[in-house]
Amino acid sequence: MNNQLQELPYNELSRLSGLRTLNLHNNLISSEGLPDEAFESLTQLQHIYVAHNKLSVAPQFLPRSLRVADLAANEVTEIFPLTFGEKPALRSVYLHNNQLSNAGLPPDAFRGSEAVATLSLSNNQLSYVPPSLPPSLERLHLQNNLISKVPRGALSRQTQLRELYLQHNQLTDSGLDATTFSKLHRLEYLDLSHNQLAEVPAGLPRTLAVLHLGRNRIRWVEAARLGGLRGLRYLLLQHNQLGATGLPAGALRPLRGLHTLHLYGNRLDRVPQALPRRLRALVLPYNRVAALGARDLASTPRLAELNLAYNCLASARVHLRAFRRLRALRSLDLAGNQLTQLPSGLPAGLHTLRLQRNQLRALEPEPLAGLHQLQELSLAHNRLRVGDIGPGTWHELQALQVLDLSHNELSFVPPDLPEALEELHLQGNRIGHVGPEAFLSTPRLRALFLRANRLHMTSIAPEAFLGLLHLRVVDTTGNPEPVLVRLPPTAPRRPRAAGP
Repeated sequence: MNNQLQELPYNELSRLSGLRTLNLHNNLISSEGLPDEAFESLTQLQHIYVAHNKLSVAPQFLPRSLRVADLAANEVTEIFPLTFGEKPALRSVYLHNNQLSNAGLPPDAFRGSEAVATLSLSNNQLSYVPPSLPPSLERLHLQNNLISKVPRGALSRQTQLRELYLQHNQLTDSGLDATTFSKLHRLEYLDLSHNQLAEVPAGLPRTLAVLHLGRNRIRWVEAARLGGLRGLRYLLLQHNQLGATGLPAGALRPLRGLHTLHLYGNRLDRVPQALPRRLRALVLPYNRVAALGARDLASTPRLAELNLAYNCLASARVHLRAFRRLRALRSLDLAGNQLTQLPSGLPAGLHTLRLQRNQLRALEPEPLAGLHQLQELSLAHNRLRVGDIGPGTWHELQALQVLDLSHNELSFVPPDLPEALEELHLQGNRIGHVGPEAFLSTPRLRALFLRANRLHMTSIAPEAFLGLLHLRVVDTTGNPEPVLVRLPPTAPRRPRAAGP
């Protein structure tokens, strides 16, 4: 491999009758440089790797003993009946990143090869799913083609198929029917994203665990189409056109095993109602949700992750009890909304809270009270000033390790920061001075970001970092002058003191 070969030295190979692996990956071999007689004596060859060469057609004959064939990333437009046919031990065929059309695949391409489990035909020029695929397939890659339909019966024999990749094609509703997937009794993973579907396909296998339908044109989710998928764990419907009426209340309730639901970018104006009770992750950013009522999240008490970033939430329309039932919630993302104050009634078990890019002008201790497990808090890109951070705001955040206050209007380091803090982001503020007691409350600090403030060479007091034995990073780039950073000699290592 990697030898710039333009042709196969088959006269020399003819003496290697016991050869089991031939690796010609990443050369310049053309089809003319790979004559069929090259393989006549290689009767024990099991693995051939000819990816990343210049083949325009596949070899007409490959040894019967073959188990793995990799012809990816060539310029192949045609394969032949005995390229991969009559190979009883063949398990894996890789033909992705070529120029194969349906005309280049003979109907008997895999006849006599009843053990092929993996077939990759992605990134070619197929216009429909080939009807002559091996019945033994477990993984089939057809993404990034020009496929607009799956002919009736094309997948009727692939009863062992577990993973089917059809994303980035041109599939429409008329290119599928209720029988398309009906024989795939073991299918667990189906990716139909980045197509042109307007509906959820009918006849989906009950065995599905993961269903990708993102980046289509789906306007309506019919409950009956999903009713039998009780084992479905992950449903991805992002960037469709559901709008205010496309997901009726209870449409997803039959999905009793659903763990994760992605609905971002669908112009939803409220949180979908009557969702599956076992749902653990609800991902709803980039919608139009403007309010959270007292019961909007009541149907999903087991939620561990809730993402409502970049919606239209205003503080006045977030009910005091909106999060009351979410006792299992660990991650809450409310970034990019219109909140002017911290929400009340936040779940005590939160580990991560993201509130960046809102309109927060003040912080009070009450909304953060009881968040003893909170480890990461992002308040970046708001309008906070130190004088508007109430006394005791940080007092109960005993586990907080990462605090992001960057891009606010702070004029100095806020006092009484949490003792467990390890990473503090203060970049992009108006800090002009760091006093000797600025970090007395944060002995575990490891990383401090002060870039793009108003610091000058001597703005940081020499005693500021006394006792910070774990400090490794102090970033002061982008200030008016290079900043002098002094650490006590007792520190085990000097941090990186960055300057312009």
